[in-house]
Amino acid sequence: MAVLDEGNRYGQIQIEKKDRYCSDDIGVDPVSWTPDPFDLEVFTMPKSRPPYPAEYRNKIVELARAGRAIPEIAAQFEPTEQTIRNWVAQADRDAGKRTDGVTSAEREELTRLRRENRQLKLEREILAKAAAWFARETDKIPDKGSNS
Repeated sequence: MAVLDEGNRYGQIQIEKKDRYCSDDIGVDPVSWTPDPFDLEVFTMPKSRPPYPAEYRNKIVELARAGRAIPEIAAQFEPTEQTIRNWVAQADRDAGKRTDGVTSAEREELTRLRRENRQLKLEREILAKAAAWFARETDKIPDKGSNS
């Protein structure tokens, strides 16, 4: 049951709510739990899960170093095989047994330095804009649009 809205200057058709379900065509009212396709909310999965506690990771690494097979550990506990392999490799780097990557302490320092660098760049940009504004206000630098 489409109704033409006479006040609509573009002649668009307005659809009443019961037309969405086509209850007149079928002869049966929709069940109360039938989702309305126009009112659906989109739920997305989180991009990542919270990290496992360090104690839990250390116990899994100890099990792998004790000789248990990684697929067996992965089947018994939640982390995947690759996650467990990554934890063992990182533990070896932290212990000095491997040199093919950065240690956890180095990674934390890099993260801190990158954050600090980003903050300093932002502060420098703000100060440059403030200095330019103050210079224009004191008429030491003519406006860009003037021909003087």
